[in-house]
Amino acid sequence: MITDNGNEFSSQLPTRGRLLGLDLGTKTIGLALSDSSRQIATPMQTIRRISFRKDVAKLEEILSEHLIAGFVLGLPINMNGTEGPRCQSTRDFARNLIIYLSVPILLWDERLSTSAADHVLLAADMSRQKRAAVVDKIAAALILQAALDALENIHSP
Repeated sequence: MITDNGNEFSSQLPTRGRLLGLDLGTKTIGLALSDSSRQIATPMQTIRRISFRKDVAKLEEILSEHLIAGFVLGLPINMNGTEGPRCQSTRDFARNLIIYLSVPILLWDERLSTSAADHVLLAADMSRQKRAAVVDKIAAALILQAALDALENIHSP
């Protein structure tokens, strides 16, 4: 199941289990991992995109190793709320991914996540080279944390 609806996504998940956040780029995929109670997102790694099959194989390894219950995939909606070619590419990736890895996928509005990650890293006085190495996984953590917070609100009275 692929959805942009938090209620629908949440209904497909077990009570506990980690979520994997993905910040999908053309050259890399930033990854972030939640704890099993889905409270905190932690930057995990950035993987270099090689081919769809190899990308899926890497994600499958991570899914098995960390017992992933679902994916939160950043959807790069334009600032004016429209969807451009990058959104279509992300939706295509999700449709292909679910064929190989049958876990629920939540498409999450990622507007400004990379920009916010850059600001965090600039505030930490990190060099441009070091920022480039970690910005994707930081963006993935920001995307995942926003989704975790929203999902928590779904379950709170």
